[in-house]
Amino acid sequence: MTQEVAASAPNPRYLQVARTLRQEIVDGVFPVGSQLPTEHELCERFSVSRYTVREALRRLREDNLISSRPRAGTLVTARTSTGTYAQDLMSIDDLMAFATGARFVIQANRMLTVDAALAERTGLPAGEEWLGVGGYRQVEGATNAVCFTEYYINRAFAAVGRILQRHNGPIFPLIEDMFGCSIVEVHQEISAVPMRADLGERLDVEPGTPALQVRRTYRTSEGDIAQVTINTHPARRYTHTMTLRRVKE
Repeated sequence: MTQEVAASAPNPRYLQVARTLRQEIVDGVFPVGSQLPTEHELCERFSVSRYTVREALRRLREDNLISSRPRAGTLVTARTSTGTYAQDLMSIDDLMAFATGARFVIQANRMLTVDAALAERTGLPAGEEWLGVGGYRQVEGATNAVCFTEYYINRAFAAVGRILQRHNGPIFPLIEDMFGCSIVEVHQEISAVPMRADLGERLDVEPGTPALQVRRTYRTSEGDIAQVTINTHPARRYTHTMTLRRVKE
């Protein structure tokens, strides 16, 4: 079946082609081990140039969905979870270790519209609809919760909300596996805030006392925000450490 990419769409054509092929890989139209159509066939199908097709395939390679070999064509590959994605100060694998080690007890899981106050806290555009998930992280054997965690998940990936009650680790790997995208950047901000009144009792601190708010914004290889996470910690029970080394030129 021939499919054309609309010229009037706001995104570059190569992103539209990449998204279509990515969804077809996730849906099993092109299963693992199968061969994608040739560049010439993709050019005809999408009515685009060879440059556009090559850029789209480059995106899929960056997401570890395909591999290209001389004389073998472009093959769909199995996604692996062993790749390391790095920030300037910490690895994304470190975030996974933290989330896996502390059980997440969900208190709320629903679609919501970002209002002005939430837009200021999250950096998300006001008026958009996102999946909001909130709850406490609890370490086995600990008396009090470690922190209160809020997830705001892009509506495009909101289907993950149906399986979160059965999932204990971080959410962004679920998004990667379910939708065939890759989280390549996590921007982190740490702010000093007063402890919210509704969180103080569960975290065993007085409302209004110092707290640290850690906000992380997760972006895909296409630059889209997949999720924003906000962790609120009692200040006396949170330490952020990092090591800086001089780089030899």
